[in-house]
Amino acid sequence: MPVNKVKSKSYTHPSVQPNWDTIVGALKKWRKDLAKESLDGAYPSSKAVPSVTTVAEVYKNDPWAVLVSTILSLRTKDEVTLKCSQALLANAPTPAKLLALTEKNIAKLVYPAGFYRTKAASLKKIAALILENHNGKVPSDLDTLLTFPGVGRKTANLVLIEAYNKDGICVDIHVHRISNRCGWLVSKNPDETEMILRNILPRKHWKPLNPLLVLYGQNVCRPVSPFCSRCVIAQHCKKINVEKSR
Repeated sequence: MPVNKVKSKSYTHPSVQPNWDTIVGALKKWRKDLAKESLDGAYPSSKAVPSVTTVAEVYKNDPWAVLVSTILSLRTKDEVTLKCSQALLANAPTPAKLLALTEKNIAKLVYPAGFYRTKAASLKKIAALILENHNGKVPSDLDTLLTFPGVGRKTANLVLIEAYNKDGICVDIHVHRISNRCGWLVSKNPDETEMILRNILPRKHWKPLNPLLVLYGQNVCRPVSPFCSRCVIAQHCKKINVEKSR
């Protein structure tokens, strides 16, 4: 079975398709307003843009920088991801430079990212694979990226989207939670959510969905007691399993 497929029998597609244009449009307007509040100083700028997107912009969508920051972002807060990514990339701007570092030094540079020792070991192995098998360049296809240690579908899709401007659906816990909470689909895990979204979400909305829902999940549609009174997509949400809201 190809590595880019997820075997499951639990997919549930909605009987009535969500109004994606309206939903995505409302979220984009909300993000624009949030960015304005950030510029005006009314809202922390670190909360207005996901860390991986910021790294991609700073490093001009460099695939290595995007891959590094995405791996570091797993189980790590955005502000920590950004700081650790910049510290590591300043010392290891290429796979070859990283391979020259010891695993211990890499771990020190990415501390206090979650599971920093494990991530240091994975990055060292990935750098070696890129140099040995890919002429020092980060691969631009999903299947190959998924063969790297520590790289799952979320990471692979994010690299394709941010570094190579390819279509992909990056599903993290926010996208998974909000999609199920709103009743757009029913799934057991992020991989299943991605597979369903690939079938029901218009391709033009694939790339923007993740940054929109990540920000929304961090600021409004929280895991516990979401701010439903502030929700800009309330008319498109069934509030599934929401026991308490603000």
